Amino acid sequence: MRRITLFRNFRRWPRTAAILSIAGVIVAIQPASAASGAISAADNYFAATRSIDLLGEVYKNVSQSYVDPVDVSEFMYSGIDGMLDQLDPFTSFLDEAQSDELDEITSGQYTGIGITIAVFSGDLFITSVIGGQPAAKAGLQTGDQIVAIDGIRTTKRPIDEIRSAIKGPPGTVVRLSIRRDGQGAAKLIAITREEVRVSTVPYAGLFGSSGYVQMNSFAEHSREELSSAIRAIHEEAAKKRIALNGIVLDLRGNPGGLLTSAVEVAGLFVEKGSKIVSTRGRAADSEQLFVTKTDPQAPSLPLVVMIDGDSASASEIVSGAIQELDRGVILGESSYGKGLVQSIITLPYDHILKMTTAKYYTPSGRLIQKPIARDDSRRKAVLSTGDADSTKVFYTRNRRKVYGGGGIRPDVAVRADALSEYLHTLEKSGQLFRYASRFHRKHPELQLKRLQSEPVYEEFGRFLEKERFTFRSGAQKKLDSLKTLVQKEGVGEDRELAGQLDLLDKALAASTKRGITRDSLRITAALQREILRHYDERAAQRKAIESDPVAAKAFSLLAEPARYQALLKP
Repeated sequence: MRRITLFRNFRRWPRTAAILSIAGVIVAIQPASAASGAISAADNYFAATRSIDLLGEVYKNVSQSYVDPVDVSEFMYSGIDGMLDQLDPFTSFLDEAQSDELDEITSGQYTGIGITIAVFSGDLFITSVIGGQPAAKAGLQTGDQIVAIDGIRTTKRPIDEIRSAIKGPPGTVVRLSIRRDGQGAAKLIAITREEVRVSTVPYAGLFGSSGYVQMNSFAEHSREELSSAIRAIHEEAAKKRIALNGIVLDLRGNPGGLLTSAVEVAGLFVEKGSKIVSTRGRAADSEQLFVTKTDPQAPSLPLVVMIDGDSASASEIVSGAIQELDRGVILGESSYGKGLVQSIITLPYDHILKMTTAKYYTPSGRLIQKPIARDDSRRKAVLSTGDADSTKVFYTRNRRKVYGGGGIRPDVAVRADALSEYLHTLEKSGQLFRYASRFHRKHPELQLKRLQSEPVYEEFGRFLEKERFTFRSGAQKKLDSLKTLVQKEGVGEDRELAGQLDLLDKALAASTKRGITRDSLRITAALQREILRHYDERAAQRKAIESDPVAAKAFSLLAEPARYQALLKP
């Protein structure tokens, strides 16, 4: 039986979902002590035996005698899913199809062509192309539409089925029918699949006197990728004769990854032998301590770590350790609060059980896991949760106060500007992407410095009209529901009420239109970034960072050494 510990913000995988995330390290799982818990081993054995007998009898009777035919495999899977649903959102059962992708989870690489894809308005598009990989070598571009894969059209095919069709054994060929930027005649392109390794450091660079590194996960090569990025920043600063004032490590939106990688990444900044995290399982003697084993690359360079509500698991290990060792300042929003360790346990017939087996704690002893909301009306299968106490005070190395309760609270709270409802809808529906693709096709040789002067907002408005795109705000949708309810209640013929509802509808429409007008500058900036991404991915990333108000706060903090140092004192 092979067990692999996962330190990533994995939520329960639906049975139809492809497993695309990466994380894992082989560890030994210690059995629970016979004395642990209030129930004796003998009582536990009897209860388990009785329960298995009952489950078998229910399964047999329903499978054989239910009024309608039952898919016996799916029926058993649903029973297992329901049983595990009593535990936590991260414990789940993976069937044969899902377990086939275990290597992708544990290695951080896969066999394919190096693209990301998405479906917009029923059409399949390439949303990014990884440099140096087979797709990039074949000339595929962001914005290309995939019409067919090996002669089979992509229309109405599930996205997971499409991903599986594009992947395959290394050395094999996949034939894609491509429309450049979704327009014109389709062109057949044959691409040989290769092992694709995705960097966990998608962007790093120098901004003024500050270095910036973005990490989007923690995998086997994260330490060397981050180390290389920091080295490149130092070289760029030296070349420009700039005195580097610090590093901003951006972990926002980073769901986690390998525990070992988290310890190694923290080890680039803290002294050798520093305690980074500990894990504790059900047994009293199950605690494991993880410390850094190498000398740091940047032992004294000022450090700001940015986190948000989507920074989870390994991201919380790193930010928690940096905070408690007073090695840097944490800036942004409170993290997700995922402090549960999952182990991958192989089962018969190529099935897998992904089970929570431990919890992890920061150097001071804070439990990162936030309390899990449980339905009191359901059966109480879990006897004790050991939830974190939000009022309990812990102390950093410099005796600064930090608090439990789940997640990492930043030293400097900075809330990111939320997208407007309208802009969020434009992004989710793919309208920005589709317009940028059309723009790129229309202006293939555009000088990027001209982009600022292009009338993209006005053209985008005409594009939306041609696409027959309509938007109704949340308030307008609620009014629609109210109108439907009024009709059902039989008062729809009340002319006075109908008139008042129509007036309210017009007022809401006018308010929505004014809101869109007020948001025009942000919409224009989002359009320009998306267009820029179709020409130069790296330039688009830099533009996004330069216009990011949270990153600006981090850079300004590094520019004020006295303020930075004051935050690390009690």
